[in-house]
Amino acid sequence: MTQLTKDALFAIIQSAKTPVSKRELARAFGIKGGENRVALKQILKSLEKEGMIVKQPGGDYSAPDGLPAVTVVEVTQIDIDGDVFARPLDWNESLKGPAPKIEIVPDKKSFKDIREGSKALARLARKGDIYEAHIIRLVDGGSRYDGGKVIGIVRFQKKGAVLMPTHRNAKHDFDITQSDLNSAKDGDLAEAEVLPSQGSLRKRVKITNVIGQQDDPRAISLISMHESGLSETFPQRVIDDTKGMKVPELGNREDLRDIPLVTIDGADARDFDDAVYAHKHESGFHLIVAIADVAHYVRHGTHLDKEAQHRGNSTYYPDRVVPMLPEALSNDLCSLRPNEPRASLAVHIWIDANGHMQKYKFVRALIRSAHRLTYERVQQVWNAKEENNEIWPIITPLYEAYDLLRKARENRGALDLDLPERQILIDNKGNMTGVKTRDRYDSHKLIEEFMILANVAAASALEKKKELPCVYRIHDKPSFEKLEAAREFIQSFELSLPKGQVTQPKQINYLLHQAAKLPYSHLISQVILRCQSQAVYSTANIGHFGLALEKYAHFTSPIRRYADLLVHRALIRAYGLGDGGLDDHETARIDEICEHISGTERTSMESERRAVDRFTANYLSSHIGATFSGKISGVTRFGLFVTLDETGADGLVPMKSLGDDFYVHDEKAHCLVGRRRGHIFRLGAPVRVVIAEADGITGSSVFNLAEGTRGADLEGVSMPIPRIPFDPRDKGGNKGKNRGKPHIKRGGKSQNSDKKGRKR
Repeated sequence: MTQLTKDALFAIIQSAKTPVSKRELARAFGIKGGENRVALKQILKSLEKEGMIVKQPGGDYSAPDGLPAVTVVEVTQIDIDGDVFARPLDWNESLKGPAPKIEIVPDKKSFKDIREGSKALARLARKGDIYEAHIIRLVDGGSRYDGGKVIGIVRFQKKGAVLMPTHRNAKHDFDITQSDLNSAKDGDLAEAEVLPSQGSLRKRVKITNVIGQQDDPRAISLISMHESGLSETFPQRVIDDTKGMKVPELGNREDLRDIPLVTIDGADARDFDDAVYAHKHESGFHLIVAIADVAHYVRHGTHLDKEAQHRGNSTYYPDRVVPMLPEALSNDLCSLRPNEPRASLAVHIWIDANGHMQKYKFVRALIRSAHRLTYERVQQVWNAKEENNEIWPIITPLYEAYDLLRKARENRGALDLDLPERQILIDNKGNMTGVKTRDRYDSHKLIEEFMILANVAAASALEKKKELPCVYRIHDKPSFEKLEAAREFIQSFELSLPKGQVTQPKQINYLLHQAAKLPYSHLISQVILRCQSQAVYSTANIGHFGLALEKYAHFTSPIRRYADLLVHRALIRAYGLGDGGLDDHETARIDEICEHISGTERTSMESERRAVDRFTANYLSSHIGATFSGKISGVTRFGLFVTLDETGADGLVPMKSLGDDFYVHDEKAHCLVGRRRGHIFRLGAPVRVVIAEADGITGSSVFNLAEGTRGADLEGVSMPIPRIPFDPRDKGGNKGKNRGKPHIKRGGKSQNSDKKGRKR
């Protein structure tokens, strides 16, 4: 038995994975009572007084830099392998120095919901010089429309009915009494109200709405909506605010009804909030970008405005939209339908022959869209040179102006991350039938460049006036730490990032253009994408790194983004364009509003992603046991994340399923390597997997490697050979001169074998 001394006691506390109690320490030294227990108490007090140990809440002891067994952590980094790192939320670096490193252990429930900045209650365990964190629950999700409601599956069990929540982070089921079932049947997907309960082990709920059966595909997006606190329906007081609204008369507005403005949108678009026009002149082009005048209808302080601000933006699912504004506005009065007069806030822009903006002018206008065009039709007419087509004289100057704007974009070096967008295919019954890469034409890019130009004009106009704040759309440059983490991996492809801090996107573009010549260009683009900062709304301008612009605001979509509505109101007030300008109360709260709408945007993006996860998992649930091709999209110490080529679905291949060897995670080489056989699984490598589990309710999927898989590496890439630590228990070939090196297989033979496969 170890003798009780100050050094021995400190050594045990310092090396413990989690804080230790006085009882555990007494057991370690064989102390059962009497004088030795008093001595233990005195030594603990002495160590605590000297600052060598810390007494945690609850009475357990840890080293000064140690953390409690359960604490709240904040995610600080998600690296290119998908590993998630965090810091203690209440850590004071000025007093305690650098925070201990914490790595989040992935699980099937909450791991997909984690983003940089997420906060979670976690259980910690020390592993050498880092901590492993097992998430108990996320604590920053919040519900914007919660109201004590929950969505779940009704199940009849021996002890009665229960509601099994669909949320990944739910810790327990809810009891349902017979009188509270509201005719719900076993297997129904239902919405319920959480009832007050005192002294009960589990809370009770009352079913308020039966959404449908759990296997009903139309219910999938409803689950994601509820998790995010979103609602398709509007309070009656908000609907009442829209009653009696109508398109205004011309009045003091500029009359643009005879200008052949056109909307160009997707074939499935329901609302059209922007229209464009271009006219060529001797020194360049005169452009008009006309946007629905939402500020005319949505006035500060109304129920309509408060709800729009609360929602922050519209949310788009594969089978439906949760709009920011009621249908009377989003699909009618603020939709620029063809041949119907509509109120607009428009901007005239003049560009020179180099695509540079020379001047601009914002006006309140009345317009009449000449055509409702689709990207496909416009591109078809342009490609076929259909000069007799009625839209030819309208789209020709649009394309000619776009060519100038495109060249200007290339010259300033905007980030060229043209990643394919996947489109979930849904039939008229709400079933996912497949997925495809969304077509992308020059007609898409044309509209994008016109909108970007209008956004720059809006930011410039408000900056020029100065007396009112501008809600900028800012995008910070990638952090030095993230780029450094990606640098060594990129060098393996014989490519390089500029040394030091990257300050301009053109520095990254050179790398992307070189990578485009390689078969693994998609992987380089993904790695660069993961290095990017999150774009947010702010009144403090730092520019937009991705677009290589010094000033940028969102002006072009006030139907679906509250930020744009704020910019419209500021322009109206700054340039004296009539009623509906920015209110003084809004001005005083503008920074608070920016923070709120940046948060609602993140919530919507995550909800949209979770809905796609659910649709794809539901689709895969009918393919259990089927084999699919994919690519390794993340490598961690706990397994592999694989993205399927066909559907874009993500799934985890757990480490425990890699049963043919003991695998070690090489962070620098971004791979798992087998200690004995040397099989390698590397980030970006192609692999075939079998669908093991797929849950459409939670959106989680688990894969197994296809039979016969012996590693997955990138061919033709000068990746470093991973080194793994020597283990004396290893009976394999990691001995002598090969210690620390795996048996890297080349051409089906081990490098440590002769031509007949015998060990040398």
